[in-house]
Amino acid sequence: MTTAKARREEIYHLAVTTGLASVEELAGRFAVTASTIRRDLARLNEQGKLARTYGGAVALGAHPEPSLRQRTGEAFEQKHAIALWAASEVKDGENILLDGGSTVGAMAHALRDRENLSVTTPGINTLQELADSPGIQVDCLGGRLRGVSQTFVGPIAEAALERMTFDRVFLGADAVTADAGLCEADQAQTRLKELMARRGDMLYVLADSTKLGKRPFHAWVRLPAPWILVTDDHADPEQVELFRRSGVTVQLVDLPPAQAA
Repeated sequence: MTTAKARREEIYHLAVTTGLASVEELAGRFAVTASTIRRDLARLNEQGKLARTYGGAVALGAHPEPSLRQRTGEAFEQKHAIALWAASEVKDGENILLDGGSTVGAMAHALRDRENLSVTTPGINTLQELADSPGIQVDCLGGRLRGVSQTFVGPIAEAALERMTFDRVFLGADAVTADAGLCEADQAQTRLKELMARRGDMLYVLADSTKLGKRPFHAWVRLPAPWILVTDDHADPEQVELFRRSGVTVQLVDLPPAQAA
């Protein structure tokens, strides 16, 4: 039988690797009551390991970034509109590279019914979206799995990229600035994105307007010119102008009228 100490250690590990610990999920996993899990979370909170949230807790320190599951529900309409526009750029017969992340995952969903495409990705969500698409050949960049972002990173993925080139590369980002490029939470993921950015004839960054000009982390990707920033029409005009002055092509995607109002 699992001791309380061992259970709390496992709860902390799960919160670090997935980004979120839910009371209901944890109670089912460990076959204990929700009250027991809440006491565990309270103890971990007292120890400074977890921050309490409604219905659960998130890990402090190890992975300050939100998990893929959390990000999928953020700025949903913006991401969906950006994804549809990006998918419309892809032509039949092309070989494309799709990053991990929620916005690029939404783009993969929009490509599901396409024919005669080759898609390479390090992202589990993209693999899941395209796994049963008969008209799309899917290749995976393997390596070490980052649980919080659900992407493969590391030297195995990097070595695979050296043997590939693409018509178009689509990257996601935790944040993006005109002067520094893409901001990420993890150095290994930053390194992979840096290599991905250099393997395509055309480079797109898919980032909703909430990510422009932000600097939440300390790992950065300098992007080779030229590249295209695809964002939504709620973007701060000053930020848009900064990108354009830096030589970046900015594509503003209109939101549906109900969302733009």
